[in-house]
Amino acid sequence: VQLQASGGGLVPAGGSLRLSCAASGLTFSRYTMAWFRQAPGKEREFVAVNRWSGTTYYADSVKGRVALYRVNAKNTVDLQMNSLKPDDTAVYYCAADRSIISGQLTTPRAYDHWGQGTQVTVSS
Repeated sequence: VQLQASGGGLVPAGGSLRLSCAASGLTFSRYTMAWFRQAPGKEREFVAVNRWSGTTYYADSVKGRVALYRVNAKNTVDLQMNSLKPDDTAVYYCAADRSIISGQLTTPRAYDHWGQGTQVTVSS
C-alpha cells in the first residue's frame, strides 16, 4: 500500500487549501481513509475520516471549515480546508486501514498505512 499526500503550502489566515491523497496497492473502496496532522512539538491528531461504508467524521477543531471528498474511481481522498487559522499549521498525513473499528477511528496508532505528509503553514 502506498499513500501520496500533496497540496500543502503557505497561505494567509482565512485562506483555503485542498490536500489530496492518492492511494495505490489496495482495494481502495474497502479501506477507511483518514487525515491527521502533527504540529511541531505536538502529538499527531485526528482531522477527518471516511469509512468505506460512507460515513464521514470531523474533529471538532475543524468542523465547518473542512470537507473530505473521496473518489473511489480515482483512489483519492481530498481534504478541502477553508477559513484556515494559524493553529492549523502542521504536517498533514493521510492514513488508511482495512479493518479499523469504530472506537479507534481517531487513534493514529490504529492505522496500518501512512503517507509521507504535506506541510501546511498558515500565516497570521
